[in-house]
Amino acid sequence: MEEGEFFGLLGPNGAGKTSLINVIAGLARADAGTARVLGADVVADYRRARRLLGVVPQELVFDPFFTVHETLKLQSGYFGIAGNDAWIDEVMHHLDLTGKANENMRSLSGGMKRRVLVAQALVHKPPVIVLDEPTAGVDVELRQGLWQFVRRLNRDGHTIVLTTHYLEEAEQHCSRIAMLKAGRVVALDTTRNLLAALSGLELAVRRADGELSTIKLKDYGELDAALLRLRQDGVQIHEIELHPPDLEDVFLRLTGRSS
Repeated sequence: MEEGEFFGLLGPNGAGKTSLINVIAGLARADAGTARVLGADVVADYRRARRLLGVVPQELVFDPFFTVHETLKLQSGYFGIAGNDAWIDEVMHHLDLTGKANENMRSLSGGMKRRVLVAQALVHKPPVIVLDEPTAGVDVELRQGLWQFVRRLNRDGHTIVLTTHYLEEAEQHCSRIAMLKAGRVVALDTTRNLLAALSGLELAVRRADGELSTIKLKDYGELDAALLRLRQDGVQIHEIELHPPDLEDVFLRLTGRSS
């Protein structure tokens, strides 16, 4: 993963995405090989590696005895950081947590708790941010605000590593993607190249009787001929849709499973 890029890590359940993140974060020890964060070995130079990394986990892990603001101050203390109230306030603002700053963590909804997890990962301003299913169970409004904030962090030079089951999120935000299957990388390329590898279009035709049919086309040049054949066959077309390949098509072809 290159410094400063927005990188997607995709794969079906059990492919190894979270295991890889746990190795990078020091929560699991690799059986072989090495992992480094901006050159810092996660085992031999673990202190520097931890400071360079911020991880938003899948699980809603929180301490029920503190308020939101106290939680973020405590998280800062783990990194020896004091006097960062201005940054904490900014993070809370961008994650729409300002109004909840003095509320106890156990009183928050699941979506609000996930916002706090994101904020916790950012309190020490890590140059590398890992988002493990950050929008799972999150409402649409927060999802939009979260991506605006994350894109801003990426523009400011932060490296973003994303795992998600929402493939459209990866397609929209990630410049490069690795797809995992059973612990192995089955694809690693730019998002554009992965989509280009699946050349072709899908023509969806709804007939006047309501029946829906799909036709595979190599390119737009075959569209006129396909419609002509349908007319010659006496098909009365009520509605048509033309779909270019998307990341889900690539995912299904390479992993043989849904997300």
